[in-house]
Order: sequence, then C-alpha cells, then structure tokens
Amino acid sequence: MELLNITVGTQSISPFYWAIESGSLVTAQAMINDLLTIRADRENYYYGYDDLFSRHPEVIQRLCADAANLLWPLLDGLIWRSRVAVAGQRRVNYYVKHLMQDGEGKMNKAMEWLSDNKDPKIICHPAVVMFADVFWGQLANRYFLLGSLYFLF
Repeated sequence: MELLNITVGTQSISPFYWAIESGSLVTAQAMINDLLTIRADRENYYYGYDDLFSRHPEVIQRLCADAANLLWPLLDGLIWRSRVAVAGQRRVNYYVKHLMQDGEGKMNKAMEWLSDNKDPKIICHPAVVMFADVFWGQLANRYFLLGSLYFLF
C-alpha cells in the first residue's frame, strides 16, 4: 500500500511514519482512518489491518512514544460494528490478532507498551479490554492459578 511504503531508488520510506515524525498528526490520522476502513467490490474485501501491522509491527510502541493521541483512532479502526441491531444488540468484530501475536507467532508486546504509556483512557478502550480479557482467560489465568496452588499446599 502506498500509505505504508514508498520506494525511491534503493530507499524505502513509510509516509505514515514520515507524517508522525514531521508532526503532521492530522495527516497520520487520515492515513489510519483510510487504512482501517473496510471496503468491498464485487470480488474482494479490502482492509489495511494486515498491511499496517506487517509493515509496522511496532506501530503501537511508536504511537505511544510519538503520537499518543493517534492510539484511539487506531484502536477504533480495529473494531467493526454492524449497522443492523437485532433484539437491541449489534454484532461486533474485534480485529486484535496482531495486538496479541507478532509476525512470528510469539506474544506481542502491545499490552506492555500500552501499560508503559500510563494512559487509563487507552487501557479502557474496548479493543484493549477485549485482547486483555483473551490473554487473561486463555493464557495467564492458568499459570496464575497453578502458581497460586503452590502456596496453598
């Protein structure tokens, strides 16, 4: 995608990171909104989520350090809400795979980066709450309980 990689000769730069470095945060937010908008035509769906995290796996760390006010739009872009309500409820999809694991299948450090940022509003974002609950319920809960059993006996 042209928003994530431009090659000139042997140099390869990211217009997204360039916008952040130059202080053009409005442009960077427009790029985030454009990348994380789901589009479709007759044959395919288009969503820049995988492209963003494959080109910039440390995007959460970078935004925490240089552009914390862009975290909320990024996390909002990871949530899809249906426009149709059935019995007062709407279907919601959370795209948090890349927040949970990196490209090699190992645990991502996104939660560590977000907690180091020390912003309670970001920690309370629904996408962060969702992947924190998945981590706790699927992985950490078992190890915590097994470690606590040691103290009981």
